Order: sequence, then structure tokens, then C-alpha cells
Amino acid sequence: MTVRRTVLKSAIAAAALAVAGLNTVSAEELGTLKEKGVIRIAMSGAYPPFNFVNDENQVVGFDPAIGTEIAKRMGMEAEIVTTAWDGIIGGLLANKYDAIVGSMTITEERDEVVDFVGPYYSDKRAIFSKPGSGIAGLDDLEGKKVGLTLGETHEDWARDKGYDINTYKGLPELLLELENGRVDAIVNDSIAAILAMKEKGQEFEMFGDPTTEPFGAGIAIREGSPELAAEMQKALDSMMEDGTYLAIAEKWIGADIR
Repeated sequence: MTVRRTVLKSAIAAAALAVAGLNTVSAEELGTLKEKGVIRIAMSGAYPPFNFVNDENQVVGFDPAIGTEIAKRMGMEAEIVTTAWDGIIGGLLANKYDAIVGSMTITEERDEVVDFVGPYYSDKRAIFSKPGSGIAGLDDLEGKKVGLTLGETHEDWARDKGYDINTYKGLPELLLELENGRVDAIVNDSIAAILAMKEKGQEFEMFGDPTTEPFGAGIAIREGSPELAAEMQKALDSMMEDGTYLAIAEKWIGADIR
């Protein structure tokens, strides 16, 4: 485990301990949320087309659509909250919001401090570069400047491999840095990057990371609320069964990504 990962894990654990008393008092949150009639759902707002801020300053995309529909099926309204990705779990543990529906990869490290519902879609790590870059495999990243989003699992992966990296707030910045030549390659979930670059008309070459398996994106909630987790999962399952999930996926992604 890297020093950075150890520090990150310790920080998350400390946040969990800081709010342990509050979580114990209201261990099962479903009743409290239903009484309020609102569930606060967090995401970065910087990950198009999964979640982003449109010209009307509204947070839109696949993630808020999924979160809003889940809330509706649970008899609640969704309040969408945007926050920096690298502190999003800490904010959840500090009760700043009630769930994260923000394309968060389910990992063992995260599962130690939060509970996950889902997964609600799957994806794979990919590496993107400009056409003619000569970057066609992982070995070609040696000595190159690699761009990543701060706090994503791809950052830990790149640091473990010893790549020379720059970190950014979200996918739009990554694409701009690649386009302007300030990084030689970027590492991202494949679906979001492909769709975003096609939308921009940005030319690219890519290859999938052969060292990792496809991963699932899950909905994170605080630990200790099995009834909330079960009802959210029930709402998600019903969406997948009745065609609503597919309609949302086709609108924002253009394909079924389960």
C-alpha cells in the first residue's frame, strides 16, 4: 500500500470516527429521510455525460437522472449537491449529504468505510492520447506526462506504476490538457472519455488497461442503514426491470451500460 493511500485511508477512518456518535444515534436513516421527504445526493458535477452543469446552471446527466428516479420510487425528492471528488466520501461521513451517485467505483478500500448499493453500471480503465503519439501500451507511458482526476482510483493505479502524473478536478480539464499538449496521455473510465471527446470533436487514440478487470460503479451511503440500502436497491432493480434504466442510459450514454 502506498504512503498516499495509507494517509487517505487514515483520513477517511478519522472522519468515520468523528461522526460515529451521530451515526449510532440515527443508525437507520430510512425513516428520517422519508419524514423529511428529501434525500441529498452528491456528485462532482464535472464528469460529463454522467454528471455535469449545463448552460442553465443545472446539474444534469446519467447520475442525477438515476438518483432522482431512485428517490422518486422511494417517495422522496432528490436534492443534487456538487462537491470536489477528492473529499466526497469525507462529506458523506460528515452528514453533508445522504448518498453519492457520482460514478464511484466500488473498491475494497471504500467498502471499509461506506456501504454500496448496486452496481448500477460497469466500465473499464482506458488510456487516451492524441493520434500519432506513439502511445499504444502501458510501457509507452514511461517518461510521459499522464493526466488523471484527483482522488479517482486511477490516480492510485498510476502512482503505483510510478508514472509522472498531473492531477485535475475533472474530465473537462483532462481533455483540455490533452488537447493543449500539457499532458501526453490521460487515464479515465472509458465510456465518459469516449463520449466527451466525440461530443467535442476531439481526435484521440486509446487502449484498454490489460492489467485490470471491468469495474462496477455503485451508490455510496453511510454504514449502518440496511433498510435504506435495501429500499434503494429495490428501486434500482425495478428501474432495470421496467425499462426506465435503459431509457435513461440511452438518453445520456447512447447504450445499455449494465
